[in-house]
Amino acid sequence: MKRILMIIAPINFRDEEFFRPKEVFEKKGFQVTVASKETGRATGMLGGTANASKKLEQVNMDEYDAAVFVGGSGASVYFNDETALEIARKASASNKAVGAICIAPSILANAGILEGKNATCYPSEKRNLSAKGAVCNEKGVVADGNIVTADGPGSAEEFGNRIAELLE
Repeated sequence: MKRILMIIAPINFRDEEFFRPKEVFEKKGFQVTVASKETGRATGMLGGTANASKKLEQVNMDEYDAAVFVGGSGASVYFNDETALEIARKASASNKAVGAICIAPSILANAGILEGKNATCYPSEKRNLSAKGAVCNEKGVVADGNIVTADGPGSAEEFGNRIAELLE
C-alpha cells in the first residue's frame, strides 16, 4: 500500500486543496497521514476541519511514498520552516512524489528543488518560483519528473490524480 504524507497549515489551509486530493488518494487505496506544526484539529479557510496526527518534527520520509503540501494562505508558515523544507528535500532526493498546490510551490522553491523544473502556482508566488530557478507555466497542473505543482482550488482534483498516477 502506498503511503502519502499530506502537510497542512494549522489554520487557513485551503479546504478543496486538502479534501479533494485526499479523497482521490483514499479511493485509490492509498494510506494518507496528515501532518502539521501541531497535532490535533486544523481549520481550513472555508471552515473545514482536519485532524493532524503527526507534527512535522515526527515525520520520517522513509515511511512515505509521497509528500504533498496543501495550499491556502496558512501555507506561508512553511515558506521558511526548516523542517518542512527538509521534508521536501528528502522526498525529492529519494525520488518520491512531491506535490504542492496554490502558494505551497514556494515551499518547494525555497527548498531548492524546483531549480530548472517546470512548475505552476498561485499567481502571487510566480516571482518567487522564477527567482529560485523554476520555469513557470500557466497550466493548472504541471508535472516534471517526480514533482507535481498546481495553481489553486480549481485544479485540486486533477492535482490529486496526477500524484496518484506517479504512485501507481
